[in-house]
Amino acid sequence: MLNKLHLAMIKLYRGDAKRIQHFCKVHSYAKLIAENEDMDKKDLFILEAAALTHDIGIHVCEEKYGNCNGKLQEKEGPAIAEKLLQELGFTEDVSERVQYLIAHHHTYDKIDGMDYQILVEADFLVNIMEDNLSKEAASHAYHTIFKTECGRQICRDMFGL
Repeated sequence: MLNKLHLAMIKLYRGDAKRIQHFCKVHSYAKLIAENEDMDKKDLFILEAAALTHDIGIHVCEEKYGNCNGKLQEKEGPAIAEKLLQELGFTEDVSERVQYLIAHHHTYDKIDGMDYQILVEADFLVNIMEDNLSKEAASHAYHTIFKTECGRQICRDMFGL
Protein backbone atom coordinates (compact mmCIF):
# COMPACT_ATOMS: atom_id res chain seq x y z
CA MET A 1 0.00 0.00 0.00
CA LEU A 2 2.84 2.43 0.82
CA ASN A 3 4.52 1.61 -2.49
CA LYS A 4 1.28 2.47 -4.31
CA LEU A 5 1.15 5.76 -2.42
CA HIS A 6 4.81 6.44 -3.23
CA LEU A 7 4.21 5.89 -6.94
CA ALA A 8 0.99 7.95 -6.84
CA MET A 9 2.91 10.84 -5.28
CA ILE A 10 5.61 10.63 -7.96
CA LYS A 11 2.86 10.75 -10.60
CA LEU A 12 1.14 13.66 -8.84
CA TYR A 13 4.43 15.62 -8.83
CA ARG A 14 5.24 14.65 -12.42
CA GLY A 15 7.87 16.97 -13.89
CA ASP A 16 8.88 18.32 -10.47
CA ALA A 17 11.96 16.25 -9.73
CA LYS A 18 13.13 18.53 -6.92
CA ARG A 19 9.94 18.01 -4.93
CA ILE A 20 9.84 14.29 -5.67
CA GLN A 21 13.40 14.04 -4.35
CA HIS A 22 12.33 16.04 -1.29
CA PHE A 23 9.52 13.76 -0.15
CA CYS A 24 11.58 10.65 -0.97
CA LYS A 25 14.36 11.91 1.31
CA VAL A 26 11.95 12.91 4.09
CA HIS A 27 10.36 9.46 3.87
CA SER A 28 13.76 7.75 4.05
CA TYR A 29 14.89 9.70 7.12
CA ALA A 30 11.52 9.31 8.84
CA LYS A 31 11.60 5.53 8.36
CA LEU A 32 15.22 5.32 9.54
CA ILE A 33 14.56 7.36 12.67
CA ALA A 34 11.31 5.55 13.48
CA GLU A 35 12.81 2.10 13.14
CA ASN A 36 15.75 3.07 15.33
CA GLU A 37 13.34 4.49 17.91
CA ASP A 38 11.39 1.17 17.89
CA MET A 39 8.14 2.70 16.66
CA ASP A 40 5.30 0.18 16.45
CA LYS A 41 4.15 -1.00 13.02
CA LYS A 42 0.86 0.94 12.83
CA ASP A 43 2.48 4.23 13.84
CA LEU A 44 5.31 3.58 11.38
CA PHE A 45 2.77 2.98 8.61
CA ILE A 46 1.05 6.30 9.42
CA LEU A 47 4.40 8.10 9.60
CA GLU A 48 5.54 6.74 6.26
CA ALA A 49 2.28 7.77 4.60
CA ALA A 50 2.58 11.23 6.14
CA ALA A 51 6.22 11.59 5.09
CA LEU A 52 5.32 10.78 1.49
CA THR A 53 2.40 13.23 1.45
CA HIS A 54 3.47 15.97 3.87
CA ASP A 55 3.86 18.61 1.11
CA ILE A 56 0.98 17.35 -1.07
CA GLY A 57 -0.64 20.80 -1.19
CA ILE A 58 2.41 22.60 -2.54
CA HIS A 59 1.32 22.82 -6.19
CA VAL A 60 -2.21 23.92 -5.29
CA CYS A 61 -0.73 26.64 -3.08
CA GLU A 62 1.48 27.89 -5.88
CA GLU A 63 -1.46 27.98 -8.30
CA LYS A 64 -3.98 29.44 -5.86
CA TYR A 65 -1.81 31.89 -3.90
CA GLY A 66 1.41 32.24 -5.90
CA ASN A 67 3.10 31.11 -2.69
CA CYS A 68 3.80 27.74 -1.13
CA ASN A 69 4.75 28.65 2.43
CA GLY A 70 4.31 26.08 5.18
CA LYS A 71 1.11 27.50 6.63
CA LEU A 72 -0.61 27.47 3.24
CA GLN A 73 0.52 23.87 2.71
CA GLU A 74 -0.91 22.96 6.09
CA LYS A 75 -4.22 24.52 5.00
CA GLU A 76 -4.52 23.01 1.51
CA GLY A 77 -2.79 19.65 1.87
CA PRO A 78 -5.16 17.59 4.05
CA ALA A 79 -8.12 17.60 1.64
CA ILE A 80 -5.91 16.56 -1.28
CA ALA A 81 -4.38 13.79 0.82
CA GLU A 82 -7.81 12.62 2.00
CA LYS A 83 -8.95 12.09 -1.58
CA LEU A 84 -5.78 10.26 -2.63
CA LEU A 85 -5.67 8.06 0.47
CA GLN A 86 -9.33 7.14 0.01
CA GLU A 87 -8.72 6.23 -3.65
CA LEU A 88 -5.84 3.98 -2.59
CA GLY A 89 -7.90 2.21 0.10
CA PHE A 90 -6.31 3.60 3.27
CA THR A 91 -8.48 3.20 6.36
CA GLU A 92 -10.23 6.26 7.76
CA ASP A 93 -8.26 6.27 11.02
CA VAL A 94 -4.94 6.19 9.17
CA SER A 95 -6.11 8.89 6.75
CA GLU A 96 -7.27 11.14 9.58
CA ARG A 97 -3.91 10.99 11.37
CA VAL A 98 -2.00 11.53 8.11
CA GLN A 99 -4.19 14.57 7.37
CA TYR A 100 -3.55 15.87 10.88
CA LEU A 101 0.20 15.51 10.42
CA ILE A 102 0.06 17.29 7.06
CA ALA A 103 -2.02 20.06 8.65
CA HIS A 104 0.58 20.60 11.39
CA HIS A 105 4.00 19.63 10.03
CA HIS A 106 5.18 23.26 10.03
CA THR A 107 3.83 23.88 13.53
CA TYR A 108 6.51 23.08 16.08
CA ASP A 109 5.03 24.13 19.41
CA LYS A 110 2.26 21.51 19.70
CA ILE A 111 3.95 18.24 18.74
CA ASP A 112 1.68 15.57 20.18
CA GLY A 113 3.15 12.23 19.18
CA MET A 114 6.23 10.35 18.08
CA ASP A 115 4.97 10.23 14.48
CA TYR A 116 4.66 14.03 14.46
CA GLN A 117 8.07 14.51 16.11
CA ILE A 118 9.85 12.23 13.66
CA LEU A 119 8.13 13.78 10.63
CA VAL A 120 9.30 17.23 11.73
CA GLU A 121 12.85 15.99 12.36
CA ALA A 122 13.05 14.25 8.97
CA ASP A 123 11.72 17.34 7.18
CA PHE A 124 14.25 19.52 9.01
CA LEU A 125 17.15 17.24 8.06
CA VAL A 126 16.24 17.59 4.41
CA ASN A 127 15.31 21.29 4.51
CA ILE A 128 18.52 22.34 6.27
CA MET A 129 20.49 20.83 3.40
CA GLU A 130 18.18 21.83 0.54
CA ASP A 131 17.94 25.42 1.80
CA ASN A 132 21.72 25.66 2.34
CA LEU A 133 21.21 26.81 5.93
CA SER A 134 24.24 27.75 8.01
CA LYS A 135 25.84 25.53 10.63
CA GLU A 136 24.44 27.95 13.21
CA ALA A 137 20.91 27.43 11.86
CA ALA A 138 21.43 23.66 11.94
CA SER A 139 22.65 23.95 15.53
CA HIS A 140 19.62 26.04 16.49
CA ALA A 141 17.29 23.42 14.96
CA TYR A 142 19.23 20.67 16.72
CA HIS A 143 18.71 22.31 20.11
CA THR A 144 15.11 23.40 19.62
CA ILE A 145 13.51 20.78 17.35
CA PHE A 146 15.30 17.45 17.62
CA LYS A 147 14.18 15.18 20.46
CA THR A 148 14.73 11.59 19.28
CA GLU A 149 18.15 10.10 19.90
CA CYS A 150 18.42 8.84 16.32
CA GLY A 151 17.33 12.17 14.81
CA ARG A 152 19.78 14.04 17.04
CA GLN A 153 22.61 11.70 16.03
CA ILE A 154 21.87 12.10 12.31
CA CYS A 155 21.71 15.90 12.69
CA ARG A 156 25.00 16.01 14.61
CA ASP A 157 26.76 13.76 12.11
CA MET A 158 25.28 15.34 8.98
CA PHE A 159 26.03 18.93 9.93
CA GLY A 160 29.16 18.41 12.06
CA LEU A 161 27.60 19.60 15.30
